[in-house]
Amino acid sequence: MQSYTGAHAHADAHADDAVSGALLAELRSHVPADRVLTNGPEYIRAAALFNAAVDVRPSVIVQCATTADVQAGVRASRHHGVPLSVRGGGHDFWGRAFRPGGLVLDLTDMREVQVDVDHRFATVGGGALSSDVVSAAERVGLTAVTGTAGSVGMVGLTLGGGYGPLLGRFGLAADNLLGAEMVLADGSRVHTDAEHHPDLFWALRGGGGNFGVVTSARIRLHPVPTVVSGTILYPVAQSAGVLAGLGEMLQGCPDELTVDVGFLPGPDGEPTVYVAPTWSGDLEVGDSEDGPVRALAGLGTPVHTEVGPVARSATLAATDAMFPPGRMGAIRTRTVQSVSGSMATVLDRAAREFTSPFSAIVWHQFHGAATRPPIDSTAFGRREPHLMVELISMWEGGDGKANAGSGDSRSPHLRWLEELHAALEPFSLPGGYVNFLGPETPDQVAHSYGPNTERLLAVKSAVDPDFVFAATPLPVGNADAGSMPG
Repeated sequence: MQSYTGAHAHADAHADDAVSGALLAELRSHVPADRVLTNGPEYIRAAALFNAAVDVRPSVIVQCATTADVQAGVRASRHHGVPLSVRGGGHDFWGRAFRPGGLVLDLTDMREVQVDVDHRFATVGGGALSSDVVSAAERVGLTAVTGTAGSVGMVGLTLGGGYGPLLGRFGLAADNLLGAEMVLADGSRVHTDAEHHPDLFWALRGGGGNFGVVTSARIRLHPVPTVVSGTILYPVAQSAGVLAGLGEMLQGCPDELTVDVGFLPGPDGEPTVYVAPTWSGDLEVGDSEDGPVRALAGLGTPVHTEVGPVARSATLAATDAMFPPGRMGAIRTRTVQSVSGSMATVLDRAAREFTSPFSAIVWHQFHGAATRPPIDSTAFGRREPHLMVELISMWEGGDGKANAGSGDSRSPHLRWLEELHAALEPFSLPGGYVNFLGPETPDQVAHSYGPNTERLLAVKSAVDPDFVFAATPLPVGNADAGSMPG
């Protein structure tokens, strides 16, 4: 995946001078020179990430087109002692696709998706977006397990776990990873799946991009190109009743129904309670007037209801439209068993204090199929039913300055975010979703893998003892270095 800091990366005319000539010569002997970028317009374009608050300047960006390009980049970074990072979708809030002064393996040209209709899987390039995979699968009546946004890289999402609206029926995105081609820290290429390097395959499913560069992945597909989905908005004044009713309904939720809930600023600037169901079962049942989806519109008096059959590609596009690239932002996460009582009051108050019309509080249901794999079957650290809470602070450039004389150097948006994150701690379970954890929350990182921590760190020590790859955060620990697992 992709260090959180502050404005756009920029280039200067002397960039090549700041990069070792020997490093560039080695790279350009293996990769076409026009794809080894150190300055100029192409560099500036390639250095743009989803979160405009990221201000990390890499020394060189290698636009990879093949696995051989990736291998050349890994070896060159090791030979010359340059920090290495990997860009897939570039959607990470901390900008971990880049490292200061580092070498970036940019996979955005490796977006191919090949669908095997008969065996229901897709082989996807390391830079493919979730929308790329869903669109390709949709053309042949299939779909992939993704998150809610199409602009998120498919591989990064999957490696970190991958909550999403099909989770109840088909599990996490990580549960649908069938295998991967990888380049390891020594530049070697391996193929991993349940039978080949099984410890590495285990670690990939939830352990993040900390073990090598996934240049392609095989993803299981499902015959659900169309779902019943949409948005129901309630006035914030009704939040107590709506959230209480939702809590009861979600406890008995069928696998086919997964519901995202939260608070969003409404069209008039006032906060609303946001309910976004996704039904992945029989369309007639899901679209029935007296079915479980439309029952969610009966928890109060909605100000907006738009629910019906829709292609999954359209639902991803709708989320992308809500959260376009180029804004500044930060994210925190908590894991809770339910939203009710005092916690619901904390969230309601925070929603009424939104500092920006682009921020949001959303919690994602974890239930059904995702809860059934044994905890040690993948690296993902929590399998009991829960809610994963996203706390999203987004704002436009120039709108994030601290209040003069306040004595607090944080912007009002970061202050809102961090105060809410702290207020939720008493209601929260240990750990958190690793794709949304950063260096600010080492206490959560320490517990993010639960009983899988020791094994995960052992795999890391075996395949990357020098910590060449640093994607999502890993707990601090000691694991004996060893040979390549299994």
